[in-house]
Amino acid sequence: MSFFGIKNYIYLILIMVIIMNIDVVEALRIIPRSVVSLIVLFFITKLMGKKQVSELSLFDYVIGISIGNYTAEMVMNFDYQYINGVIAILTFGIISYLVSIVTMKSIHLRRFLIGVPTVIIEDGKINLQALKKTKLDINDLLEQCRGAGYFDISEISYAILEANGKMSILPKSDYQVPNLKDLKIKKGKAYLSVNVIIDEKLMEDNLKNSNKNLDWLNKELEKQGHTNYENILLATINNGTLSVFEKDINNTKKVLE
Repeated sequence: MSFFGIKNYIYLILIMVIIMNIDVVEALRIIPRSVVSLIVLFFITKLMGKKQVSELSLFDYVIGISIGNYTAEMVMNFDYQYINGVIAILTFGIISYLVSIVTMKSIHLRRFLIGVPTVIIEDGKINLQALKKTKLDINDLLEQCRGAGYFDISEISYAILEANGKMSILPKSDYQVPNLKDLKIKKGKAYLSVNVIIDEKLMEDNLKNSNKNLDWLNKELEKQGHTNYENILLATINNGTLSVFEKDINNTKKVLE
């Protein structure tokens, strides 16, 4: 958010305070509580791992709802001690962390707490019993298939509902995309791109880890017409090749509206 955006945001709050006759003192008390809650939530999420963000199992979903509920109480409810909410969030976070460790060691607990995949379509045939078990109807199945890019269910050989609710699909052999091996095409090794300039700022550690130095980078930039890092949104190195992406905010064409 830019400076002018923050300024407008403050003006909006002041207008709301005046029009709605809000208790200013109580409203201002919410700000530090919100900041502290955000900090606590951030570190708890770091403790719980990226899985909590990307792939929610049923247990993770319950934990997320519980933490969200207590966070709202911490910010808005002034009738009980703030530390109680912090302790509750910490408790949920620690439980989630311990469960993630236990489920890695015990397959039985993993099946109970996290769940197991369910085969919905097997060898091209819909498993009605599996649909009932997972509480899905045929419309839900079709929606999941469309979301995975399959608008014709007859193209699917296997469809598996994962524990996180996502549908994994194996198409029939006639509808599988051929790979380079199938086409007998030899291709070189794939390399990971390294970000060396982000938003006009040099990433020195990334440059060093890519086995390149500053002199090499500057020479490559000069070859592409850049004497400095100004107006460079992103620069990456992939297998020794430098790619530069400039900031261009005046050439946007609206084609999706």
